[in-house]
Formats: sequence, C-alpha cells, structure tokens
Amino acid sequence: MATVLLVEDIPSNAEMYRVILERDGHAVRTVETMAAAERALDEGLPDAMLLDLQLPDGNGLDLLHTLRRAGTMVPTVVLTGNGSVQRAVDAMQAGATDFLMKPCSADKLSKAVGQAVARWTPSDARPAAGGTASEPARGPSGFVGESPAMRNVFALIDSAAASSAPVFITGDSGTGKELCARAIHEGGPRRNGPFVPLNCAAIPRELIESEIFGHRKGAFTGAVENREGAAALADHGTLFLDEICDMDLDLQAKLLRLVQQGTFKRVGDTYEREVDVRFVCATNRDPLAEVRAGRFREDLYYRLHVVPLALPPLRERASDIRVLAERFLADFATVERKGFRGFTDDAMRALEAYAWPGNVRELENVIRSVTVLNQGTVVTREMLPAHIRDAVAGRAPADAPTGADAKAGDGAAHGAANGTAAGPEGAPSLDDVLVQPLERLEILAIDRAIAHFDGNITRAAQALDISTSTIYRKKQSWRRRHGADPDA
Repeated sequence: MATVLLVEDIPSNAEMYRVILERDGHAVRTVETMAAAERALDEGLPDAMLLDLQLPDGNGLDLLHTLRRAGTMVPTVVLTGNGSVQRAVDAMQAGATDFLMKPCSADKLSKAVGQAVARWTPSDARPAAGGTASEPARGPSGFVGESPAMRNVFALIDSAAASSAPVFITGDSGTGKELCARAIHEGGPRRNGPFVPLNCAAIPRELIESEIFGHRKGAFTGAVENREGAAALADHGTLFLDEICDMDLDLQAKLLRLVQQGTFKRVGDTYEREVDVRFVCATNRDPLAEVRAGRFREDLYYRLHVVPLALPPLRERASDIRVLAERFLADFATVERKGFRGFTDDAMRALEAYAWPGNVRELENVIRSVTVLNQGTVVTREMLPAHIRDAVAGRAPADAPTGADAKAGDGAAHGAANGTAAGPEGAPSLDDVLVQPLERLEILAIDRAIAHFDGNITRAAQALDISTSTIYRKKQSWRRRHGADPDA
C-alpha cells in the first residue's frame, strides 16, 4: 500500500480521484489548499502526490519549487486544465513526473500515479547526509561527461525518464541524441518494453508511412505480405523518431492522430488499431523555426515538445574531451587488441584545441582510426589526423567563460579588434552596448551569466529566470544563423 497526498480544491473531483486511488490500494490523504499541503508534507513525505496546479491560495508550481529547493522532492503527478499545457510543461521542468489533462480517465489516473509510486525510494526524497556527493563521470546509459552542461543533461534525463510525457531532443549531429533517447527509455517504467528507433531522414518519402504504420498485403506494389510498422512494434514501449523535422507534412497529420489518440491505420487497412506508445523525438534543426517556416505542423509541435532536452555540442563542453578520448581509447584498444594506455600531453592539447564540428561521433571515429592504424602504448600528436594535429594550440576551451567577463582582460587587443581604443577613454557607451538586435543582446546576457557563475549552466539559467534548455536552444539557434557566438 502506497500513501498518496491528493491536493485538489474541487470537492467532486477530489472525491472521484480518492475513490480511484483507494480502489488501487493506495492510502489517500486529501487537502484543498497550498497551506494544507505544506503542513501535510511537513508531517511526513508521501510516496506520491497528485497536485492540482490551480489552488485557492497559490500555484501548485510554487509547491514543487519549494520541495526541490529543500531537497525533498516527492514523485508528483500534476493536474491541469485543457488550456494550460504550457503550465504542465513548466511543472515537468520543475520536477513533476507526469501531468494529466482534466478531465482524465480512471485508467490514466491509475497508471500515472502507479508509475510515480513505482519510482519512489527514500533516497529520492531526502538529501544525503553530509551534503551532495560528487557525481561520477559516467551518466545514464553510457553517457560520459563531467562538465556542468552534461551534469545538467544527466539530471534532465533522470527527470524525463520518470514520466510518460513526450520528450523532444535537440542538438547538433553527433551529440548523441539516440543515446539520450535510449537512456530515457531504459531509466523509466517502460524499460522492459521495446525501444524502436526510426530515422525519418534516412527513409524514402514513399516508404516512411509504411515504416511507421505498417501495411497490408497488396496495399501497394511490392507489398507482398502484411507488415507491422514501428508504431505497432513499439507498443508498451518507446518510439524514437529521429530527425522528425524531415517528415513530410501529410504524414505529420497522420502522426498527430497517433500521438493524440493512440490509434492508427496500416496502409491499406480500413480499421484502426490502438497502441500504448511513449514518444521521444529528435532533430538537429530548430523545431520552432521549422514551425514558423511552415515545414512542421504547429499542433504536432505542441503535442511532442512537452519535455524539451537540448544536448550541447562538444565545443561547449571541451572539459569532457579528455574524459571521452580516454574512454574511447580504452574501449578500442581492447577491441583491436592494442597496447594503448593513454595520450601524450602534446596529443591531448591538440585534441582539446580542435573545434570538433562532428561532435562526439567525430571524436570517437578519430580515436578508433588512430587505434587501428598505429602501434604503441601512448597516442602521440604525430598519430593524429593532420587537420587535428595542426589545430591552433592554446585556443580557449569552448566551455570556458565567455562574454563580457571573459573579454575583460583582453586589454588593447580586444579594443583594437572592435575598433575602439583600450581603456576607459575609448570604451563604448551604454547606448553602443544596448542598442543592438535583441537576439544578440540575449546571447551576450547568457554568455555573461555563464561566465559569472564559472560555467555553471544551471545557476546561470536561474539567475536569468529561464530554463537551461532555453540557454542551449538560443545559443544553438544563434550559431546556425551566424556561425559563432556574438563575442567569439
């Protein structure tokens, strides 16, 4: 028997939810206000909480933020009205495990609360004695990284895995979007179900509908037998749609029905099938820009873009290059039966100086090539490909402080580069700084905040009152349009 705190101010709703939860074997305590919920939590943490966001004396989001700051987060399913999808997204980002739209069915309520209860352990809700322990370099599902950016990604994966809400992953090619999707699947309640990946950009347009929904024998030329599509194969599991922004608009309309209602038709069928699928999507584009350009349906975007997760490029987490390179070298040395044990300082400096436009995938391929083509116990600079070997030595790591704080010590060189004299007499005026395109000012403010907090993306986001995913998305969008950050 699990204990559930039900926070709902409408008596009829509260009674209905209580009956459903008690039927499932849970012990339910019902309160109607924020103040009463806070008192109940002070008396003892429940196994799960069902929380209405609109309460007479406050916003349920504030309660989630209070719990997170106190380190006493409780697995929480939030309830929201039909017009409050964005608030539900905010709640997920604040730490909620799932959300339900009112009115919701008894089955959906039971399932959501049951999954929240299943994830509860005492260590989830209480801070460890003596403070926060240091995190290991390896994150969920094989992810590797020690940078603040990747630690934030690991935390987001853990939060997203607990829910059944759709996840939308963005990031440059080679950043590990499929690995991220697998980590979300393997860390959640569907881990024992299938994980079905489908690359929407790699399948011809005339075949992708059949790949997703399946087809009936004789539905088209070449359909010589019945075939199940990815949607049916992913039943009770996760369907990962990679490069979803490459999907044809007509097919997006059919996908929307699957996302909304959990039903679809095979090509050539006259009847609908029902599946229980969790959606995780990914793209290397800016999905909102694709919506504005008319290449991606707005209604599908808002259905899928519930939990955004942005993967930083390797150039923004340069402190992870050494960790990743050493991991890849150890793996490939074992596979190829080579004696490599590490890198010379000169070789590592070259790896850290290179910009890695192909991200982690490019680094992995380079280390494998070096391992296959060379012999020895250490990798030297001469073993590296010429374009990496000749990278400019001494280039500042991409995840080092940037923006105005990082430029403050440049002196005359920085002033000359911007057409101003060094020192106070030649400093640009406040108008020169502020009267710029708003997009540029946003990026400058983000870079300054990151530098101020010594590269801690989470603290920078809190200071700017935005989410960490917004930081990654805005910087990624700027780079795509302009090729570099404004102060680079």
